[in-house]
Amino acid sequence: MKIGIPKEIKNNENRVGMTPAGVSELVKHGHEVVVQHTAGDGSGFSDSEYEKSGAKILPTIKDVYDAADMIIKVKEPIEAEYELVKPGQLVFTYFHFACDKKLTDAMIKSRGVCLAYETVQLPNGALPLLLPMSEVAGRMAVINGAHYLQKTKGGKGKLICGVPGVRPAKVLVLGGGIVGEAAARVASGMGADVVIADISLPRLRQLGNELPSNVKTLYSTAHNIEKELPDVDIVVGSVLIPGDKAPRLITRDMLHLMEPGTVLVDVAIDQGGCFETSHPTTHSEPVYEVDGILHYAVANIPGAVPNTSTQALTNATLKYALALADKGWRRACNENHALRLGLNIVDGKITYKAVADVFGMEYSPLPDIIL
Repeated sequence: MKIGIPKEIKNNENRVGMTPAGVSELVKHGHEVVVQHTAGDGSGFSDSEYEKSGAKILPTIKDVYDAADMIIKVKEPIEAEYELVKPGQLVFTYFHFACDKKLTDAMIKSRGVCLAYETVQLPNGALPLLLPMSEVAGRMAVINGAHYLQKTKGGKGKLICGVPGVRPAKVLVLGGGIVGEAAARVASGMGADVVIADISLPRLRQLGNELPSNVKTLYSTAHNIEKELPDVDIVVGSVLIPGDKAPRLITRDMLHLMEPGTVLVDVAIDQGGCFETSHPTTHSEPVYEVDGILHYAVANIPGAVPNTSTQALTNATLKYALALADKGWRRACNENHALRLGLNIVDGKITYKAVADVFGMEYSPLPDIIL
């Protein structure tokens, strides 16, 4: 199979879809890999490293799309890429369709095969291709929240860990999944007082047993969340419903419960956001203020640490990329139900129900056997 790795063109997105080590494995399996010129520079991987791994370097993004049967990338295609996706071409990346009608319409029109990292799901409910970036995003959420808690950045002027005789900051984490656990671990490690909320009692018991003693668990209800807000300093929103929009856990009316300079970090912004007042921001302009509350809603948080992120992502995606390349997407998805769940749009039809439901569009369930 011919596999293309384009350069990411989303604002300040420095990750790349595959490391040279990953490319080497694809080549060893007999596949041809083309990489766009300087695609890996932002992550610290040079064109010469890709060439040594067996890839061919092509000058433009159009050249890569034109040459490839499968595109492997990091972020969803943006408008400049819509027309590059060909009928029948497999695009393997994060899509997050449920919060982007324009992207959904464009990929339907392309008649491509859109296999989304974020909905590949194992029988136990785990999301193996979302997990590595969730771990990065959860850690970075607290680091960024602590940064913007500084008075010079618009925050309250608090040090997250406090000092002897001065209490540390309070961090509220909404959602006890991979992102939430990572955020709670980093916040607790930095010395903050941490509360992590979730609607699953078994998960709260697990987190209570495994996390440090400065992390307290809380059953997530609107009432309980409201009680935490008056003295909170950082709120990390990390609730995920696979393939669907995130629930709004903090409304605009609830902002007045918080002190000015409180920092909201919305890690769920890729799926529409956990906070009613959230809208996507970029690494170049990461924050904005609503009613005195600072909002950080960068849609590609792991893009700030691209070397780490690209390696972690390739570690997770490589075995699935090899299956798709070795067998073709139809056979690979027939044989692997987790991979099959990644199919969101196929040949102009929405094949993932949550995406169809969000937009009130027609859902086309996949047959038991994809011919």
